[in-house]
Order: sequence, then structure tokens, then C-alpha cells
Amino acid sequence: MGFGSYDESEQQNHEVETDDDSEGVDVHENDHEGEARFEAGASTDDLVSQLKDMKSEDDE
Repeated sequence: MGFGSYDESEQQNHEVETDDDSEGVDVHENDHEGEARFEAGASTDDLVSQLKDMKSEDDE
């Protein structure tokens, strides 16, 4: 069969061997509660001005 052709045999249920002793991924292993804050030390106007300068340098 050519590339992209539909093959009904590929659509059948296939048994997959699994190792019951394997460890799963703990998606909550690194969860934390809290809050992160930072201060940029610059005003919003200064930061916007710097961003505009960076964008204009990219355009050149």
C-alpha cells in the first residue's frame, strides 16, 4: 500500500504489554502552594520603551 493509504488491519485493537511493576509519573511531585513576586526596579514606561527599542533593532 502507498503512503497514507487506509489499512483496516492497523485500526484493530492491539495488545500492549505493560509492566505492572513500573512506576508511573507523579505529576504532583513538585506542586507547591504560594506566591511569587518580583520588582523590576523600573517603571512600566521604561520597560515599554526598552521593548520598543529591542523590536526596532530586530526590524533593522
